Amino acid sequence: MKKTMYQKIWDAHLVHQPEGSAALLYVDRHLMHEVTSPQAFEGLRIANRPVRNSHSILATMDHCVPTKVEERATLPDPIGKKQIEVMAQNCADNDINLYDMNSANNGVIHIVVPEHGFVHPGMVVCCGDSHTATHGAFGALAFGIGTSEVEHIMATQTIQQKQSKTMLVKVDGELSPFATAKDIVLAIIGKIGTAGGTGYVIEFAGSAIEALTMEGRMTVCNMAIEGGARAGLIAPDQKTIDFLKGKEFAPSEEHWDQAVDYWLSLKSDDGAEYDAVVELNAADIAPQVTWGTSPEQVLPVDAVLPEPSQINDLIKSQAAESALKYMGLKAGQKMTDVGVDVVFVGSCTNGRIEDFRAIAEVSKGKKVADGVQAIAVPGSYPVKAQAEAEGIDKVLIEAGWEWREPGCSMCLAMNGDYLQPEQRCASTSNRNFEGRQGKGGRTHLVSPAMAAAAAIEGKFVDLRSWK
Repeated sequence: MKKTMYQKIWDAHLVHQPEGSAALLYVDRHLMHEVTSPQAFEGLRIANRPVRNSHSILATMDHCVPTKVEERATLPDPIGKKQIEVMAQNCADNDINLYDMNSANNGVIHIVVPEHGFVHPGMVVCCGDSHTATHGAFGALAFGIGTSEVEHIMATQTIQQKQSKTMLVKVDGELSPFATAKDIVLAIIGKIGTAGGTGYVIEFAGSAIEALTMEGRMTVCNMAIEGGARAGLIAPDQKTIDFLKGKEFAPSEEHWDQAVDYWLSLKSDDGAEYDAVVELNAADIAPQVTWGTSPEQVLPVDAVLPEPSQINDLIKSQAAESALKYMGLKAGQKMTDVGVDVVFVGSCTNGRIEDFRAIAEVSKGKKVADGVQAIAVPGSYPVKAQAEAEGIDKVLIEAGWEWREPGCSMCLAMNGDYLQPEQRCASTSNRNFEGRQGKGGRTHLVSPAMAAAAAIEGKFVDLRSWK
């Protein structure tokens, strides 16, 4: 039987399949941050259960961590401070490897983990965070879980799962120099919708996906969840192998060749059947901008905003009308006429070194527009150190950007970084829901280069014609 990559990983991790109920899967890696873990640890204490395998867990602090130096020292938010303190104590009590706020390895969980090679192809990876799908870039079956599942994995090293359907999203052709991995995944979500992947694990393939860097592949898989999918996967190849080689948690030299042989065997068999197939031509993908309050409400930057009455689907028509009202926009308006107040570059979607190289290239020799606040938040201290070694911080500061400390920052407004009501933000994060970046805040998802250009012009611009 010819198998997809998902089926191969599933079969290799199947512990038990009770008739008529969810299967039990073995979990290789468990990732953790301070927001979704306290209740799980408390549940273990109440049940008098130990953590089964503390060495399978890697933890960091990111959601509640302030990105301003002075606030990191004082932790002014009492709730955030408590969550950070509880996380530190729980990890110490259970011998769990924690990159706390004083660690040179601290940062956003889905950026920190790949930096250390903690996730390998073929693994099952879980975290109490929906964007765990990021690690599918390495050919790992990675997905977010709830608090009760966090507790279950810590106690048993397994998770109950219903097998998903499979969707192949194939992106062939050559991407424009002005489009990026972020534009690819936004275009995919625009095509299939935020419910299009519900019940599926998406495998991303095609020449345009293969051409992406590992950072770009992480961006694509990161947002698989925004298309409704359980997880995203990309087949391991030489880029994957080169990225992992020599990392702290990579297989030892003694086992390296054996590991690589297994990794390369995970690729879907020729002729394997998928439950759904979606195809895109990379050459057709323009720089993208979301205009509404859902990632599927996205358009090429040179397009005009839709007229809700012309959308055939009644529910989507009503959603568009509501989104335009919330966003303070009008049907027929050009995206390139929409101004911005704040620009945010960072998050687990676009907080890696190549993202900061991109905004530095756009910003060099230019200035952030008057009245615009531009915030650059590295995804980890290693990213920050690399950027500073390359002089990226100097370029951005000279252009008028704020160069911050690592953390989730304005992605979710839990840490002192948030929009004021009706402020409009060009954001490289992953969600543009109502209030996601602050009550009444208006979020437009874009690539780093698009964000940087918006910061300079004070409005969205089409990179293809912008000078």
